[in-house]
Amino acid sequence: MTRAKLALPWLGLLLSVAFSYLAIRNVDPTEAWDALRSSNLWWLVPAFLAWAVAVSMRAVRWRFLFRPENRPPLSSITSALFVGYFFNSVLPARSGEAARVLALHRSSGNSRAETAATVVVERVFDVVSLVVILFAASPWLPDVSWAGSAAILAAGLGAACVLLLVAVTLWGERPFRLLLRPLALLPFFAEERLAGAAFSLVHGLAAIRRPRLTVIAFFWTTLSWLGLALSTWFVLQAFHLDLPFLAGLLVVIAINLAMVLPSGPSAVGVWEAATLVALSAYGVPQSQALPAALVLHLLNLVPCLVAGAFVVHAVSRRSPQPELTTARAGPGAGGRAGR
Repeated sequence: MTRAKLALPWLGLLLSVAFSYLAIRNVDPTEAWDALRSSNLWWLVPAFLAWAVAVSMRAVRWRFLFRPENRPPLSSITSALFVGYFFNSVLPARSGEAARVLALHRSSGNSRAETAATVVVERVFDVVSLVVILFAASPWLPDVSWAGSAAILAAGLGAACVLLLVAVTLWGERPFRLLLRPLALLPFFAEERLAGAAFSLVHGLAAIRRPRLTVIAFFWTTLSWLGLALSTWFVLQAFHLDLPFLAGLLVVIAINLAMVLPSGPSAVGVWEAATLVALSAYGVPQSQALPAALVLHLLNLVPCLVAGAFVVHAVSRRSPQPELTTARAGPGAGGRAGR
């Protein structure tokens, strides 16, 4: 297990190098520079505003993945989200997901196990929503060769969610206790602590156990993707590509499905290659698509680095909040989740 964890960052770095090569191998540097020089970067102003609104929607969405009785303040959620974005930008293999779990625990006292479960659920919502949008828009999109693979991925995640929901419904926290039991062999994982973690993991799945939360979270997920698609379309307008809004949507879908793979910091290479693949469906030459991909990447990266660094500094100076706890009541009982 430890070797697998150590190998994952290196695999991500190798994938970033491979995708970077694929992104630049057929690019004419002169044509790419001409495309960049002739761009109208004033379009980045509305692109940034649309990006900021979309990120705000994603913060609202993450908050709705928690049970209403255990929901952190939106300010804590937003801060933790930017902590995650910052560390995803500077570390490989999406290490920021663990960082935002710890940041939210520090600022609001929410259980790390419950928060980690909401992050996993969030990723599932992201992929399923992207694939639903892809197939809903398919009558107006050019031929997309990778649509079938995306459908298989979404179907697999959906089936896993259904199986998990059935298991939790039938056996409660017992499946998680079974999965966590090997950790009891370690001296710093007491049996009571692992039982509390299993209890919290079950509560972290509230968004797939409660239909109302499922609908709300899926709504905000889809709306945030549309906001990011609008931001992307503004960037494409800056390069005079004369493409419809759906081109921006296809770019967002391609990038974020590709980012399911482990990659290097900021998904360098993976981001650019996915953008080129999406724009090739509209016949955009790689020498024109690459500058747009790079500017789009910077638009999404720089605010995360700047705001994230500020938030990381602020969170590190803040006193940790006491962890929230919940009494083990019967089904349907409210209260705070334990460890």
